[in-house]
Amino acid sequence: MAYSYWLSSLGWGVFFIGLVVAIILFSIKRRFYPVMYLASIALYIFTVGFIIDAFDLGKNSILLLLALSSILFIGAGVWFSHKFQNMKTSILGSIPSKKR
Repeated sequence: MAYSYWLSSLGWGVFFIGLVVAIILFSIKRRFYPVMYLASIALYIFTVGFIIDAFDLGKNSILLLLALSSILFIGAGVWFSHKFQNMKTSILGSIPSKKR
């Protein structure tokens, strides 16, 4: 099965832009979670591009796909925030405060 010419350009472009931004974020923040957020966003962009090309979707189908994935991820975020709220408060309550 042959895919469009722009699919490999999209993949490599997203990869290199994500890599450069990830290096910059890690050097500034010194935290790993922004890098993981960036990696998930880059993977999402490439996956949507691949699905659009592989299934030859039209304009309305693309908008429907993006809307459904947005609703899915918003729902997952709300569900996880409610699920782990009690765990978060118990962990934050167990951390000792600094002595002044």
